[in-house]
Amino acid sequence: QLQASGGGLVQPGGSLRLSCAASGLTFDNYGIGWFRQAPGKAREPVSFSRTSDGAPYYAPAVKGRVTISRDSAKNTVYLQMNSLKPADTAMYYCRAESSIVFWGQGTQVTVSS
Repeated sequence: QLQASGGGLVQPGGSLRLSCAASGLTFDNYGIGWFRQAPGKAREPVSFSRTSDGAPYYAPAVKGRVTISRDSAKNTVYLQMNSLKPADTAMYYCRAESSIVFWGQGTQVTVSS
């Protein structure tokens, strides 16, 4: 089970750190990722990392502004988001993938003045 948290309302230019805590699985054994879905739009990848030492992928729209990381001791994955824009407003979901895929429940990020 994945539990996402850390979303909220932030002004343009602000920062948020999303967290995704796992229970019943060990993140080190999974590819990890963050996806987002804005109202009326399809779910899209934001960032993912296939292994703990591999180069992560960042979507062009967020590259340079977000960082994905994992804390093995806490079995938690993070998405640090800086310089947030209104276009970043969406529900954010974490995902763990190996032979099967697990999704978190989502955490809402709203960027607005």
